[in-house]
Amino acid sequence: MAKNLIIPDDYKNLLNVHETEQAIKLIKDTFQDNLSSSLRLRRVTAPLFVLKGTGINDDLNGVERKVTFPIKDLNEADAEVVNSLAKWKRMALAEYDIPQGYGLYTDMNAIRPDEELDNIHSLYVDQWDWELNISPQQRNLAFLKSIVEELYEVLKRTEFVIYEHYPELTPILPDSIKFIHSEDLLADYPDLSPKEREAAVVKEHGAVFVIGIGGKLANAEPHDGRAPDYDDWSTTTTPGHKGLNGDILLWNPILKIAFEISSMGIRVDREALLEQLNISGAEERKAYMFHKKLLNEDLPLSLGGGIGQSRLCMYFLRKAHIGEIQTSIWTEEMINTCKQKGIFLL
Repeated sequence: MAKNLIIPDDYKNLLNVHETEQAIKLIKDTFQDNLSSSLRLRRVTAPLFVLKGTGINDDLNGVERKVTFPIKDLNEADAEVVNSLAKWKRMALAEYDIPQGYGLYTDMNAIRPDEELDNIHSLYVDQWDWELNISPQQRNLAFLKSIVEELYEVLKRTEFVIYEHYPELTPILPDSIKFIHSEDLLADYPDLSPKEREAAVVKEHGAVFVIGIGGKLANAEPHDGRAPDYDDWSTTTTPGHKGLNGDILLWNPILKIAFEISSMGIRVDREALLEQLNISGAEERKAYMFHKKLLNEDLPLSLGGGIGQSRLCMYFLRKAHIGEIQTSIWTEEMINTCKQKGIFLL
């Protein structure tokens, strides 16, 4: 069997290919309209690539390669396909002069050549990236939780719309989302890996927001990696402070795993950026354009995140593989194995 591939027992496609394509459009239209109205976000057009060396691109965990190419008319200067738009969005808030209490969202498309291909990871990444201009008084955990709850209500409304059109897709989201800090998760499951901890808590509650990702926990290890220059995670190491970022995880009943559909958080201010660059040994980034703007306090305070489009469609349509939602490249072994088990990759 193909490496890392999960084949669910007795898997059955509830929608054929034609119905699936129609349902994908319905999900995307419904979700982004509700996201926009709930958080007061304006749709903007986003770049597919940015100039290398500006500090705008997302470094993810700092080890992944970026798709890079030279630009003839810029003296062969290199451009990079974006990994996400975490920093670009914050600059756009300033450029478009979007006031506090309002924000923007956009379609983000990326190519990540180092992804390990499996049921939920593809070379092609598509997500809604959004960013909200916030006040200094809103840089706290309570406000972050309130936005997570609003996003969760958007998920529930979208799920109901899908059910109205396709009654076989019975709603399964719980009434509310549970909040838990990664430090508490470690205390509850000290003998499990981070992914195993997530699976345990999400299986029990159905929908969970894990708070505090990037800073070291009591076992001297982070719950998961985060770049040091967008989400504010350094405060997770401060006694009594619960962190200002996290992931939305849903229990996937088809794959029987904790299913991440969003990573989000309150963004670093000047103080948090300096602290996190120091912790990460990445202080050379202070010379980049984006980081200079932030250190000079030329960018608004913000909260933002990304929501996986294909993953959301996978969840709502009860699909076993992300290749049933999007067209990408897979190994021949994976294609053949999926075909034998009734999983049709587009």
